[in-house]
Amino acid sequence: MEENKVLIQKFYTSFQNKDYKGMQECYASEAVFVDDVFQELDAKKVKAMWQMLLMSSRDLQITFDNIHFDEHSASCDWVAVYTFSLTGNKVINSIHAEFEIQNGKFTAHHDSFNFYKWARQAFGIKGWLFGWMRSFQCAVQKKSQEKLSAFIVSKAD
Repeated sequence: MEENKVLIQKFYTSFQNKDYKGMQECYASEAVFVDDVFQELDAKKVKAMWQMLLMSSRDLQITFDNIHFDEHSASCDWVAVYTFSLTGNKVINSIHAEFEIQNGKFTAHHDSFNFYKWARQAFGIKGWLFGWMRSFQCAVQKKSQEKLSAFIVSKAD
């Protein structure tokens, strides 16, 4: 079981060091990822997502704590502080991560956070006015998927 804690530490330490390859190594080939922006990514897409996010970040800072684990799962809390590239706004996003683990790799990864709070920070007044609306969230998801698809075609490892 302790190896699941080590896996979480490797993942987030790689994240802190902007080492997307180290993060990618933590996922099984059949892994899935879900959060409020990137919906239901397979292993190829989640690996590309981390690569894209790290390659485009200028000032990303990651902290993590509150790691819990057992034989087949783990969870932790993490905070991302960064400048949102579309608006130049500073974001402090508190996230809770849940992982399913088999054979020393993530098979499922679910990040949850307050989308409205994130949208208010990331988009400013537009986020304040519309960030609570499902249509706004769907538009952000669609744009993020399009950006990830374009990245995969052009730059992903």
